[in-house]
Amino acid sequence: MDKLLFTPGPLTTSATVKRAMLRDLGSRDDEFIALVRDVRARLLGVGGAGDDWTAVIVQGSGTFAIEATLGTVVPRGGKLLVCQNGAYGARMAHIARVAGIAVEVYETAEDRPPDPAEVARRLRGGVTHVAVVHCETTTGIFNPVEEIGRLARAAGARVIVDAMSSFGAVPLDLESADYVVSSANKCIEGVPGFAFVLARRAALAETEGWARSVSLDLHAQWRGLEQNGQFRFTPPTHALLAFHQALLELEAEGGPAGRAVRYRANRDACRRGLRALDVAELLPEALQGWIITSYRYPTSPGFAFDSFYRSLAERGFVIYPGKVSSADCFRIGHIGRLAPEHTEALVAAIGEVLRGARVRS
Repeated sequence: MDKLLFTPGPLTTSATVKRAMLRDLGSRDDEFIALVRDVRARLLGVGGAGDDWTAVIVQGSGTFAIEATLGTVVPRGGKLLVCQNGAYGARMAHIARVAGIAVEVYETAEDRPPDPAEVARRLRGGVTHVAVVHCETTTGIFNPVEEIGRLARAAGARVIVDAMSSFGAVPLDLESADYVVSSANKCIEGVPGFAFVLARRAALAETEGWARSVSLDLHAQWRGLEQNGQFRFTPPTHALLAFHQALLELEAEGGPAGRAVRYRANRDACRRGLRALDVAELLPEALQGWIITSYRYPTSPGFAFDSFYRSLAERGFVIYPGKVSSADCFRIGHIGRLAPEHTEALVAAIGEVLRGARVRS
């Protein structure tokens, strides 16, 4: 039996999503082209986007789509402001530097969201584009992307939102963004293989010829999909079959609002159970989201994460190591095809492992 994945992705998926991959489709088959068209339309529906938006699918992981977006939509001579309060903001800044994009980093502590007023102040320095992470899974914090986005757009800057771990389960007002990037294997509960970008048509149309890459040219990818429904290069056919099924299951659950109810219940079960074991969250409750939670290591010198991780894996539960630079943490994800009873079983296993290791918090 598969282990349950309490991670930020890849995730535990439904049996029906997995079964959707048990067939072959040609990349130029009419059926596949129709499926891609339907996936793109449904993505716009999930995001609440109007006719002035489009959805572009990019082969590869979420980082591929982030790199495609940054490398395409920021012109030569433009300047990118990255809000960084974790590893994924840092990754965007690194991508920009490698691509030769002028970048300014506004860095805050990993347990503190960026201040929209400070973003507004920095916009006066010639910034043309602002990039911010919605749910920074380094800690699980939700950043104030809507307020930042409204200020940036009012100042004439384009806004890029990394909604990798939030799209499909956390509300986002698209009026505050120009580009929203996410991945198949996060809250929509598909499998790895591609990511996607929701983009304002007018914003994307102006980027023709700006790309710094051939395969990661977001504008060219969009034009190809618009012209004949086909990918420029080999598409992830099986992952798209799975994703189409995952979208249907998201809709059946009540869309993003319905999915958020289950994810919040998972988060609450985890929080309640680990507090009873005296395992403390890193973030104050007011800053916590319902995608993933960082927990501090128990303070006993007998605790070793590697053995803790392996012991849980042997019991059928996979958690995630920490990514916080200033504290020793591990992370537990609340997304994927999981219910509160799965989380309660994980908590029981954690209690068993900690007691067996004679660890006291």
